[in-house]
Amino acid sequence: MNPILRRGAWPSCRLFLYVLLLALGAQARAFDLQGHRGVRGLAPENTLPGFERALALGVKTLETDLAITRDGVIVIHHDLELNPVRTRDAQGRWLAQPSAPIAAMSWSELQAYDLGRLQPGTGYARNFPAQEGADGVRMPRLADLLDLVRSRGDERIRLALEIKTDPTRPEATRAPQEFAALLVDELRRSGMLGRVQILSFDWRSLQAVQKLAPEVPTVYLSAQQRWLDNIRAEAHEASPWTAGLSYAQYGSVPAMIKAAGGRIWSAYFGDLDATKVQAAHALGLQVLAWTVNDPAAMRRVLDLGVDGLVTDRPDLAQEVLRERGITPR
Repeated sequence: MNPILRRGAWPSCRLFLYVLLLALGAQARAFDLQGHRGVRGLAPENTLPGFERALALGVKTLETDLAITRDGVIVIHHDLELNPVRTRDAQGRWLAQPSAPIAAMSWSELQAYDLGRLQPGTGYARNFPAQEGADGVRMPRLADLLDLVRSRGDERIRLALEIKTDPTRPEATRAPQEFAALLVDELRRSGMLGRVQILSFDWRSLQAVQKLAPEVPTVYLSAQQRWLDNIRAEAHEASPWTAGLSYAQYGSVPAMIKAAGGRIWSAYFGDLDATKVQAAHALGLQVLAWTVNDPAAMRRVLDLGVDGLVTDRPDLAQEVLRERGITPR
């Protein structure tokens, strides 16, 4: 008889096979670790120094936000206006209130503002105590980030680009169709269209991208929280954010995204459970969890079977992934 099949040897053999299968599964799993706004927990968000810091940490997917200026320049910025908690004017003074919308300002006007530090004493600053600020940091263009990525010569580096449109404030941004067209055109001209995924809470923008560039993965963002709810599951009619698809009609967010033609669901991590992740996978969707910064929360979300994490602290996430034997793609 084969020695490994002797009485008492089989349990050890089964354990070995189980561990082997886990290891093979971890190696085969294409896990997407995204540095949120570059690496907001460690460096100024949505800035070239922040993206450089993320790349130095080994991050392969840079998540960031896009706006379009009055003169048609695609810039990298999260809020629809300049935020006082992270903006100083040309004299070094913190803004007293939000600026005019980015869409109403020119590229040259925006270059007068310093975005390299968080205003001390604010709740925002307290959320990111490890962020190392700098002076003289300006708002970058999307073209600047594309140049930075190309300069690395590493084709594994990818971009997750969020279109910032808001159906409740149509005057503050370009229309979704126009925004999508300008973005797709710039990415095509740069030769970078094949290295991006495009995401948005405003699903109208994603519908426009799918028509213009069906080869690009679209990432449908969702949150169902008191402080942000673009799904509005309790309403009978469709949310203004979901491109005419109503929760009442489809019964789940994954079903809505599948019907919309999306490939990826990026959900606020607190909204996810194992049943929802399994339902999304059954529909052929990948699932990302945003924005997960606490290692314990990262472990909980990984236990649900998600396909990626969006985090301000990719350095901490890398440690958790190493524990699990998961190598980000």
